[in-house]
Amino acid sequence: MKRMSQNFPNGGAMDTHFANMRSLIQILDSELFELMQQNGDYTHFYFCYRWFLLDFKRELLYEDVFAVWEVIWVAPRISSQHFVLFLALALVTVYREIIMDNNMDFTDIIKFFNEMAERHDVQNILKIARELVHKVQSLMDNK
Repeated sequence: MKRMSQNFPNGGAMDTHFANMRSLIQILDSELFELMQQNGDYTHFYFCYRWFLLDFKRELLYEDVFAVWEVIWVAPRISSQHFVLFLALALVTVYREIIMDNNMDFTDIIKFFNEMAERHDVQNILKIARELVHKVQSLMDNK
């Protein structure tokens, strides 16, 4: 609960999550970032709010939630203390082509992810999140 309390008002974590998402997408996928800016500028990443607030609980099937939470809880010890960002980035990455092909604006992307709730391939998302952690770590090591 202590970790999650930072996601609520006056905690500051939510603004940090949004800023970090903005930076990650701007660096790793400038084309998608440009689309987000052009279509009503939703680079504030408010569409990720529910993801961060509830650690993806509403996005996943009940049986998948616990597996994802276990990964989130252990990630600071083995890969990244910011693993929730990489899960969010993985979700966006999985649906990148759909977002781009449909030229989604802020309303479209919120509607899309609401409709996709409980329909995600969790194992694939976890795999992509781990790959993204390694990619960013590699970029930082080669700085």
